[in-house]
Amino acid sequence: MSTPKVVRSRADLATAVEGLPRPRAVVMTMGALHDGHAMLLRRARSLADSVVLTIFVNPLQFGPAEDFDTYPRTFDSDLGIAAAEDVDLVFAPTPDVVYPSQPRVRIDPGPLGSELEGAVREGHFSGVLTVVAKLLHLTEPDFATFGEKDYQQLVLVRQMVKDLDLPVEIVPVETVREQDGLALSSRNRNLKSPQRRAAVALSQALAAGAAAGKNGAEAVLEAAGKVLADEGLVDVDYLELRSPELEPAPESGPARLLVAARVGKTRLIDNVPVEL
Repeated sequence: MSTPKVVRSRADLATAVEGLPRPRAVVMTMGALHDGHAMLLRRARSLADSVVLTIFVNPLQFGPAEDFDTYPRTFDSDLGIAAAEDVDLVFAPTPDVVYPSQPRVRIDPGPLGSELEGAVREGHFSGVLTVVAKLLHLTEPDFATFGEKDYQQLVLVRQMVKDLDLPVEIVPVETVREQDGLALSSRNRNLKSPQRRAAVALSQALAAGAAAGKNGAEAVLEAAGKVLADEGLVDVDYLELRSPELEPAPESGPARLLVAARVGKTRLIDNVPVEL
């Protein structure tokens, strides 16, 4: 296990990337790495001869009242995970490197960008897609792995790549969970003990909803909603059933059940596939 090379400037990244063999994969993160990120890196390694990890807390995707300043930054331990997962190169720029000036042109996520997470976090997906597009151009990968936990992000990134003819394959990776079912998230560390116990209601609600799929969409939402309503520490932003591409849910066949909620001051999201 060797520590990967770390670069922080565009010039150093360009030089380092030029020396990496193809196929090349990139895993984009905001740091505070956990086992979910490790799974993304593992999948990337299975696809490619070289793996680039980006660590960048992107200010463009945070609203004015969100947790940009307090978002966990754990670079030393992140580097340890990168080494354990055989990462070749880590790109860890500061905001002025990614945005030498305030960008006047940003990626428009389309109508889906203002639904679900976008309805709660105005401008979020424009910021996400803009930084993803920039990092794809800077790292020039053949593959990019994205977790299904951020399902709306995954759908929008795939759509952007398709619509803009970007030469990269987006590879989804299943959500990694703790033993009790809670989806792994960098924000989980902010949960106090009673909140941590309450947070598992999200995954329990999704499991209840998925189990009710044979009885139709209404039964799915009713079963999931009951679990959430019974947990007083969970404040739900939304609970929605959609198609796999996040269009209106079908009457039968594959669907996706998504939830977002606040537990104390910590906002969590999760989702599962459902067969109606």
